[in-house]
Amino acid sequence: MMPGSHATSPERFGSPILRVSEVSGLICDLLDDPRLHQIWVRGEVTNYRNHTSGHRYFSLSEQGAGRTAVINCVMWRSVASTLSFTPKDGMDVLAWGSVEVYEPHGRYQFIVREMIPAGAGERHLMVERWKRELEAEGLFDPGRKRPLPVFPRRVGVVTSSSGAALKDILSVISRRYPVEVVVSPTTVQGEGAHTEIAEAIRRVDGLVDVIIVGRGGGSFEDLFPFNHPDVVRAVAACRTPVISAVGHEVDTALCDFAADLRAPTPSAAAERAVPERQEVLRELLGYEERMLSLVQHRLAAAQNDVDDLRERMHPRRLARRVHERMQRLAEMEERLERAAFGRLQRERTVLAELHTRLDAQNPLSVLERGYSIIEADGRVVRSARDLRPGARVALRMKDGRANAVVEEITYDRDF
Repeated sequence: MMPGSHATSPERFGSPILRVSEVSGLICDLLDDPRLHQIWVRGEVTNYRNHTSGHRYFSLSEQGAGRTAVINCVMWRSVASTLSFTPKDGMDVLAWGSVEVYEPHGRYQFIVREMIPAGAGERHLMVERWKRELEAEGLFDPGRKRPLPVFPRRVGVVTSSSGAALKDILSVISRRYPVEVVVSPTTVQGEGAHTEIAEAIRRVDGLVDVIIVGRGGGSFEDLFPFNHPDVVRAVAACRTPVISAVGHEVDTALCDFAADLRAPTPSAAAERAVPERQEVLRELLGYEERMLSLVQHRLAAAQNDVDDLRERMHPRRLARRVHERMQRLAEMEERLERAAFGRLQRERTVLAELHTRLDAQNPLSVLERGYSIIEADGRVVRSARDLRPGARVALRMKDGRANAVVEEITYDRDF
């Protein structure tokens, strides 16, 4: 028997033969489980190494039940540069990130995107919970944000009366656009600071046109009161527009999300709260120039109208125009007279013709020529056959009447 002839054949088990890359790919697919992504992991830092490239390599370990659990971690340079502390072996930390696999080596590791000491981590988790709750209340809805007044007359400032933030705000406002500043002082850090901050906000609300709420830079612990729900709700309930300016540009507090505007620093908040005086003056100068140009244009147009009217109202031109109008009026009168006279003549001719025709048809007209009309019983006698001897008749002449008695009737042969 040849050596190895007794070895088990893969075909004996009916299992497919996988390449290493395929196995690594399967592991990668399994690690896509959402339970392993964007999670917080608590553990003790071990084997911490700061590479010359700026990346950080270490492990998080946990001891318990007679064994030690370890997970390899890496923090890339871009994230490591933002750490507010220096990790050391044995330090208890909270790390946030996702478990991923490095296929070329077939090795999984925890990619850390944020890390904080475990003591501070408790408060970080509390802030995350507050954020979810306040967001669910709708306090961070962008539709709630209001525009700031363009030209405020009073600016309220909620901050420490002795802090550098107030000095910066006052300096910027006095330089840019001097207005009345109403300070509502409060402590900005320490136990119970959130209660004072909320009360200071409510105290100045409605007395000014815009409110700046903030403080200078500091640690997460220093800025913690501005994350408290009491402060966030006080900001959201303000009738007055609010600018939040907590810490420096990299710092973020929950009251930033509830404010109408977030400024990176207190000085920047002051710049947003009031306009720049020189810019306003330049803008007003521009308005003045445009108004002057418009008035000059209108005056020039009015002058042209006056000149044109004066030219048209010149005595010679006016007399000429009156003469022209009189001439036209005379011509119209002549045409009217001719038209009326011709029509009158026509009407007279027609009337004369009608008169002649009426006279011709008038039975009384024949009386003028010596004829008379015989009437019997009130009717005109048209024929001799209508009469009887002894009948009484009336004779009508042109100038009177006469009564007669018929004595004899003679009939013409032609009738």
